[in-house]
Amino acid sequence: MQASDQRANGPSCAQVLMHLLRQYGVDTVFGIPGVHTIELYRGLPGSGLTHITPRHEQGAAFMADGYARASGKPGVCFLITGPGVTNAATAMAQAYSDSIPMLVISAVNRREDLGLGRGRLHELPRQQDVSRGFCIWQHALTSAAQLPEVLAHAFQVMRAGRPGPVHIEIPIDLFPAPMAGAMEDYRAAPAAALPAAAPRALETAADWLSEARKPVILLGGGAQESGKEATELAEKIAAPVFLSLAAKGVVDERHPLCGGANLSFQAVRDRVEQADVVLAVGTELAETDRNLMRENYHFQGKVIRVDIDPAQLVCNANPDLAICADARATLAQLAALLPDTDQQRVQAATADVANLIATCRQEWWPGSESRFPWVQALRQVLPEDGILVTDSTQLAYNTNHALPLYQARSHITCTTGYGTLGFALPAAIGAALASPRAVIGLIGDGGLMFTLGELAAAVERQLSLPILVWNNSGYGEIRDFMDEAAVPQEGVNLRAPDFVALAESFGAAGCRISQADELAPAITQAFARKGPTLIEISAP
Repeated sequence: MQASDQRANGPSCAQVLMHLLRQYGVDTVFGIPGVHTIELYRGLPGSGLTHITPRHEQGAAFMADGYARASGKPGVCFLITGPGVTNAATAMAQAYSDSIPMLVISAVNRREDLGLGRGRLHELPRQQDVSRGFCIWQHALTSAAQLPEVLAHAFQVMRAGRPGPVHIEIPIDLFPAPMAGAMEDYRAAPAAALPAAAPRALETAADWLSEARKPVILLGGGAQESGKEATELAEKIAAPVFLSLAAKGVVDERHPLCGGANLSFQAVRDRVEQADVVLAVGTELAETDRNLMRENYHFQGKVIRVDIDPAQLVCNANPDLAICADARATLAQLAALLPDTDQQRVQAATADVANLIATCRQEWWPGSESRFPWVQALRQVLPEDGILVTDSTQLAYNTNHALPLYQARSHITCTTGYGTLGFALPAAIGAALASPRAVIGLIGDGGLMFTLGELAAAVERQLSLPILVWNNSGYGEIRDFMDEAAVPQEGVNLRAPDFVALAESFGAAGCRISQADELAPAITQAFARKGPTLIEISAP
């Protein structure tokens, strides 16, 4: 049967797919059309979806990642069979590592060819095996009629548990396949209610926290929506709040009880270990929050862990009380059970936090004092609700700790977990498309070469996006580690192109600065123009 004859019988699978994505709140998709997805794209015009074309499938998935982190909604990718999936694999693994919701819809060869090794175009034996290790769920459609149920399953697992990438394969012969009924018959399934804490567990936790003299609250990425509730609870029990890098900005870092993202420094580590009760919410207690120290905390007091994923409740440290529940609701319920503490204790805790931060500052800068003015300049020009997207680069390791942020979803970084290079440019594009908030990207000269082509997508969308390039002529962090280990520098000193000229060749603006006081004017000008601006910083 010809594709046109199939479509005459009702909406095609591709058309229903686009309709259902809109039903689930998707407004933007990232992908590169290919010969195997032409029929998929037939369903795109008139669907209400905006399609963004990156220059590499890895860029598509990084854009979807940035979109998801900035918006809280799943980022969506369309990938071709075979190389589309393998190209996106690294970015999907980054999203898995950081628990970012991402829906990846890929083509796969025709059903009649699957598993037979016939040498079809883009054929990849056992394509699902490529993404099996970094997806929270996978499915390969065997009929068009399965699509509504499969999408419902995909969105439920991304919304009702610990999020991550979901991979759905659709054989290319199913894209034009007709589906029964009319388009309006297909609706999104309602979101499931999130798991709630058991009343007895809440009462026990409240008792321990009310009796604690030296409590501490630790927040991770799983507490992303819980800033207001965590702040209220901290004020009630006079507890310092420390943030993982994934939670940076969840609690306003100007709050006197917020100790910021300083868990990797010894003074904070000591304070956490000496606490009589530690409330750890939505955090892995991972080595990336301990400055890559493999040795975990030696908790001297009781540990209460709250996480939506039961496996995370025992990750890296066994708790004295484990609560498998939604972070935001649990923190609100705990705050409601607890009376206000006396102001004398709050004042003492505030002084404690101020002393801890002052002590941490002494550890922030040894060997990197020259970067402090750049962090100050960046804080000056980043709007209060602005979003900073960072790659693995030297200046970002300083902004992780020394640049205070004031709102949730203000800090998008790949320096935690998987730690891949090339993330910040496409992720910043995704964030800028997802949010009306101002976005600044920060990437190193080495990392930028991984995904430089994605600058073209920012030009096409006319995004007022400053991209800071920290140019230290190579892989500066690794170079420092080699020097520290007395290993000869090999493979880390790179020849960089003329980034400003490259930016201009894409149709973007470009400039080169070398002094921190030049940063604010350059970024202000970048925000004022339509289209991206690449600001190359000659690293001191």
